[in-house]
Amino acid sequence: MVENLGKRDNKFYKIVGQIQNYDWGGKSFIPNLVSEKIEANTTYAEYWLGAHLKAPSKVITAKGSISLDQFLNENPIENLGADVVNNFGKLPYLFKVLDVDKMLSIQVHPSIAAAKIGYKKENELGIPLTASNRNFKDENHKPEIMVALTDFWLLHGFLEQEKLVKNLKETAELSFLLNTFLEDGYLGLYKKVMEYSQKEVNTILRPLVKRILPKFINNELEKSSPAYWAAKSLNNKDSEDIDKGIFSIYFFNILNLSRGEAIFQDAGVPHAYLEGVNMELMANSDNVLRAGLTSKHIDVEELIKNTKFEETIPNILNGVENNANGEVVFKTIAKDFELSKIELKEAITHTSTSNSVEILMALNGAATLLQGDESIAIEKGQAILIKPNTSYKVETNSQVEIYRASVPK
Repeated sequence: MVENLGKRDNKFYKIVGQIQNYDWGGKSFIPNLVSEKIEANTTYAEYWLGAHLKAPSKVITAKGSISLDQFLNENPIENLGADVVNNFGKLPYLFKVLDVDKMLSIQVHPSIAAAKIGYKKENELGIPLTASNRNFKDENHKPEIMVALTDFWLLHGFLEQEKLVKNLKETAELSFLLNTFLEDGYLGLYKKVMEYSQKEVNTILRPLVKRILPKFINNELEKSSPAYWAAKSLNNKDSEDIDKGIFSIYFFNILNLSRGEAIFQDAGVPHAYLEGVNMELMANSDNVLRAGLTSKHIDVEELIKNTKFEETIPNILNGVENNANGEVVFKTIAKDFELSKIELKEAITHTSTSNSVEILMALNGAATLLQGDESIAIEKGQAILIKPNTSYKVETNSQVEIYRASVPK
């Protein structure tokens, strides 16, 4: 059996993603994963597998490489699947590896309805898509799921009421906000701090910073405490101004996921990645409303409109296991994507039929994909695109860990 070179009638294709070098990224995980040379003074934040126009993946064919968006558009029914074409018109998901070294901005993603309204409004106002004050880059929502590949920390939604009351009572510098919360709820509390001027933010938070920063530097704070992350976000900062995102760290759940645990974040749930490496699968959108821990544009009015002001009890997902098939599926309400993990040893063969276009990425080990007389190898850091309606097997001579992006049936 000969491995394919990517003829246009094949079912399997090797694809190569693109690295994003954002300043919050790590130094080595992603280049080590995808066998890229590590450059000095360079950060490697994300590895994208998808057809997003900002950084489309390359499909390797017998005639050379072609961008994934072009490949899919050439024959959409065959390459995307009829249901995906009818429901989405394009690849509906974006698949990523993230290496979070510095904290990301606190953000909220809009619903589809809000995105359509906001996108149209900003177009009518003549705000360029690339403008720094642009909120809506497209008309789509951006739900997302992440699976921790290492110990992972993040902010996720508002604390339950009694926990938020406890934080405010125990943090002397913020205790004056307790009455606001008890009288006006989550919306009243959040609106109040987000509408503070920079001068007011500095006045309120400087005593807090003065108290917690020395403790952080001396390793006296637990990672489970808001003081740790508040101090970390301020450490080595040159600016005299304090980021109002510090308030949110005291208002939100601080989650610690172990390797293999997942969390889903739907429209309206405020969140921020703090530290660690993950696999992330999201709707194909770039709509982000920022709320702090950033130097980028914050539109408080739009942010308030799109945030869910309610307590969030985190639902950590361990996935639905099928041990005989070596698979764990992370089920969510998202119609745009489904994430699963395939872990095989010699004794186990994974069998599947793709109902939509799928992307598989190997995190460890090596395997062979087979269908009919066609086969293709996959090993650490490599990715394979599988066409819809393909019945295939995954086999290994040792062991392999693969993550798969697909569209749910």
